[in-house]
Amino acid sequence: MQIKQGGLSAESLNLKKYFLAKNLKKDLPAGLVVFLVALPLCLGIALASGAPLFSGILSGIIGGIVIGTLSGSQLSVAGPAAGLTVIVLNAITSLGAYDVFLLALIIAGVFQVILGLVKAGTIANYFPSSVIEGMLAAIGIILIMKQFPHAVGFDRDFEGDEGFAQTDTNNTFSGILSALNKINYGAVIISLISLALMIYWPKFKKLAAIPAPLMVVVIGVVLAYAFAGTPLALLDKQFVQIPLVHSTNEFFGLFKSPNFSAIGNKQVWITAFTIAVVASLETLLSLEAVDKIDPIKRISPTNRELVAQGAGNLVSGLLGGLPMTAVIVRSSANVNAGARTKMSAIFHGLLLLICLLAIPSLLNKIPLSCLAAILLSIGYKLAKISLFKHMWHKGLDQFIPFVITIVAVVFTDLLIGVGIGMLVGVFYILRTNLRNPFFYTISPNGDKNTIRIKLAEEVSFLNKAAIQITLTGLPKGSDVVIDGSASRHIDPDVLEIIHNYKHNAYTKGIIVRLEGIKERYDIPPLKDLVYKP
Repeated sequence: MQIKQGGLSAESLNLKKYFLAKNLKKDLPAGLVVFLVALPLCLGIALASGAPLFSGILSGIIGGIVIGTLSGSQLSVAGPAAGLTVIVLNAITSLGAYDVFLLALIIAGVFQVILGLVKAGTIANYFPSSVIEGMLAAIGIILIMKQFPHAVGFDRDFEGDEGFAQTDTNNTFSGILSALNKINYGAVIISLISLALMIYWPKFKKLAAIPAPLMVVVIGVVLAYAFAGTPLALLDKQFVQIPLVHSTNEFFGLFKSPNFSAIGNKQVWITAFTIAVVASLETLLSLEAVDKIDPIKRISPTNRELVAQGAGNLVSGLLGGLPMTAVIVRSSANVNAGARTKMSAIFHGLLLLICLLAIPSLLNKIPLSCLAAILLSIGYKLAKISLFKHMWHKGLDQFIPFVITIVAVVFTDLLIGVGIGMLVGVFYILRTNLRNPFFYTISPNGDKNTIRIKLAEEVSFLNKAAIQITLTGLPKGSDVVIDGSASRHIDPDVLEIIHNYKHNAYTKGIIVRLEGIKERYDIPPLKDLVYKP
């Protein structure tokens, strides 16, 4: 039954918020910012993936419009994922044709929809916050390092590498050193002025209504035009480059169709499974990170997000696009630009579509150096010095996983780095858990001591060794009280140790009394733990 309010259903009222003026005045400028950030990334990721450049723009459009519409997240933005470039490049090579790869992408989309329907999205809740913070900071650092060459005018053939090891023979550091040896001073001037605008433009309240990134692009185009024919002139590859179409036939000729005849190819299914798992994990990690930086602290529905991502990848495979995930770079740009609802993500997709159809030649006049300045600014906001200070004050058990996650992500890639950070984070969690299974007090009782051992709220099998060692070391002739009244769960292995100790302690002259300890502890089903109004 739908609740009515003033003649409108609750569903209609929920949709109405996306068209409120107070939200649109925030969402539309934010969508413009995301569009400016996404455009070069879409092209670069396509290039690094060995796919047609058009596929990158197409994926950005689908990520904004299709996934943006279906998603339950208000601030997350989906698009082609830099973390999947190596997987895509290897898949296209091993499958032998791009149309066969598109079939694998369709199957991957179906897998993701199934994962969402079976509620696999809850896995995101098991990532420690220190690892999520480290992932965000690492992405900020990677953005700064990867955009530095663009900022100084050194633009290689591969624009979308976001891992340490690149698809050519270089790595991040060697790329920076190469850039320092081939500086274009025109690009440096544009990037420095653009950075100044990003920093100081918002401070002028009367001018802040115009987004700083938009001013950066305008000034960048003007300066690039002014530098033409001078020693500061930019090269053609130092501008945005998107494919130009001159007719309807040319436009529809850019789309690619999947090769369904390869459905029996084992490698297609392996590729599909790999893309589905990796893309889903990246999406869930990014969603968790975006929720952390949401000023309103909304919680995104992870299962619905997996369904939306699966539907988007299915459409992308049918039309000739690339795999997509929720992307933290675009999403953080969206948050920092002040977005309120998912209309900003949808609007950025519409802008990509409009530009592809209407003004591609104008977009090709935008210098990459001014776009790099926008990303450098975003990178710094993700990896601010104050964040490191904040994590340090939280203690070493938070700071060490945070730093190790940063180092691992920077020197490997997102998933491997987060995996390493998870291992370190879990180690510290287990270390803390092992130290806190119980506490005990000793009080004199005549010529004997009474030792009271009070068990913690949760006593897992990981506490087995600590409890075994403690009980074995208790002095002979003591009175021992093992108190489990505060325990909601005691692992069967620990219960066995306690009961065995009680039955055999008389051999050491120890009298054992148990308080509040059940014979067994049953864990209620997850469905019984969910609140039902």
